[in-house]
Amino acid sequence: MFKAVMLRKAEDGSTVAGVEMVDRSSLPAGEVEIKVAYSTLNYKDGLAITGLGPVVRQWPMVPGIDLVGIVTKSSSAGFPEGSEVLVNGHGMGELHWGGLAQFARLPAKWLTHKPEALSAKDVASIGTAGYTAMLSVLALERHGIKPDAGPVLVTGANGGVGSFAVALLARRGYEVCASTGRSAQGDRLKALGAASVIDRAELSEKGKPLQKELWAGAIDCVGSHTLANICAQTRYGGVVTACGLAQGMDFPATVAPFILRGITLAGIDSVYATQALREDAWGCLASETDRDLLKQIADSVTLEDSIDWARKLMNGEVKGRIVVDLAA
Repeated sequence: MFKAVMLRKAEDGSTVAGVEMVDRSSLPAGEVEIKVAYSTLNYKDGLAITGLGPVVRQWPMVPGIDLVGIVTKSSSAGFPEGSEVLVNGHGMGELHWGGLAQFARLPAKWLTHKPEALSAKDVASIGTAGYTAMLSVLALERHGIKPDAGPVLVTGANGGVGSFAVALLARRGYEVCASTGRSAQGDRLKALGAASVIDRAELSEKGKPLQKELWAGAIDCVGSHTLANICAQTRYGGVVTACGLAQGMDFPATVAPFILRGITLAGIDSVYATQALREDAWGCLASETDRDLLKQIADSVTLEDSIDWARKLMNGEVKGRIVVDLAA
């Protein structure tokens, strides 16, 4: 038996979340069984646990889109018993039981070997948030946006992805402008590497199709009017990566920035990214992550406390990353 956060659908359609004892024979199919050391709480996990978004597509469900741990049983030659592994996305917490449990059973093709330079807690502190941020940074670079191109905007900068994006860009020498709705966190963002901080209200309302050219690039975690305004403010030939929808899934924009300024809008999918992209991102994270940064960004909670923390996350009461310690 092991402990897990279990989501069940009530008769009225609402989501009921609780910590339960589960028999290991109940684990879903997969070639590899993992003793989970750490999981995390992400925005998608918050939606699933609170029922505020239609994330869960099979019931009952163990949430948790991240996990890191040690292989305890395996029929995969690539991941023998004792291997330290990590998993991000692949439908965990949506279609397949995820990481908010002491054990998980998964298809071997979903696993990535944990980088030796990172501890298990480091990996969890980075999680899907840091991995998504690195995918975004690498996308900017693939499209030719280098540090000397000009300022790069990061929206939702106090969230998990945004915090990492600010720090990773600054570490690579970019001039970073951070957008946030929590102005009191401005000093924190500057400590992470932001050269300047703006209020999200400057971007969140409907704007003109073309605006003053401000940004060489941007990493947007917000969507909706914010993303539309970013595109309208991006310099000729600039690049915007889209990896989030905190403001909304809509994109009320025009084609003007694309056909008159030649900007590029690059989508970032962390859930089903190829193994090559995952290994590239985690390799960069292993060599570039500042351990002091992780201490600033991540807080640890117990599995029993994770449900309350998911509610706080959805209420906008959390900054940075939440690591769930499965041994605590």
